[in-house]
Amino acid sequence: MEFNQLESFINVVKFNSFSLAAKELYTTQPTVSNNIKNLEKELNTTLLDRTSKTITLTDSGKLFYKYAVELINVRDKAKFAISEHDCKVEGVIEICASSIPEEYILPYIIKDFLKKYPKVSFSVTHRNSRKVIDDILEGKLNYGIVGAKYYSEILEYIDFYEDELILCVPVSEEYPWSENELLDIKTLYSEKLIFRKPGSGTRRLVEQRLSEKGIELDDLNIVSYIDSNEMIKKMIALKLGISFISKIAVKNEIDLKLIKAFRIKGLNLKRNFYFVYNKNRTLSPLVEAFKNFLISWKY
Repeated sequence: MEFNQLESFINVVKFNSFSLAAKELYTTQPTVSNNIKNLEKELNTTLLDRTSKTITLTDSGKLFYKYAVELINVRDKAKFAISEHDCKVEGVIEICASSIPEEYILPYIIKDFLKKYPKVSFSVTHRNSRKVIDDILEGKLNYGIVGAKYYSEILEYIDFYEDELILCVPVSEEYPWSENELLDIKTLYSEKLIFRKPGSGTRRLVEQRLSEKGIELDDLNIVSYIDSNEMIKKMIALKLGISFISKIAVKNEIDLKLIKAFRIKGLNLKRNFYFVYNKNRTLSPLVEAFKNFLISWKY
């Protein structure tokens, strides 16, 4: 059993594709196929079901996958220990993160992490909180960064940043409210609202808190559902509606007096951002170092 065979198997499962696995490993598709065939031959079992358009794990494949990941992680731990001893820690940390932490917090985390490990690089992919969690539960990811908790016995959450959602409106005579004024929740009924699409941690929190007050989304005049925080801020500035946005995401617009922000009386919209991972799988040593760094990190 060779490490390149294990890596081929893990990456085919990760990308659900032999060609993408080959691209990730900088090799050819026939090489990846041959590695897995030899692995199956040595184990005397079939790991992947190739009979349909999608590649799926057999029962043996599901059983072996966690061991394959463990074996690769043990190898990487050994390499990491030696590299750290010699002050030569390097590698790539691949992170899937939801919108707010990806755009407004992760750059600061990376900056501080690189002070300690300057030879490390990052590959960051955007996915909403629900998608990150689903991919971890399906075994496509081992970890990610999210803005909402979804319960599962196999998930472990580490909070590393406290956030708050605030109601953002354009700087306009139509919104004469004074700074720091607490708004009545009934104000929402008379306004055009812009919401994030389903799967967003921001939307999930607002939905939950409004529901606790007896307000459902169908009760409100929602004019747009948008994925992008930047687009939502632009739409607010153009007086196309108002929206709940993360405080950190709208700081510049508030400072530039493009947007005003308010809290709703009795509506608690504080939340945390989390590093979430599958506690039944061992993280690579480099990711473990990143996780430990987040625990003590301060913005």
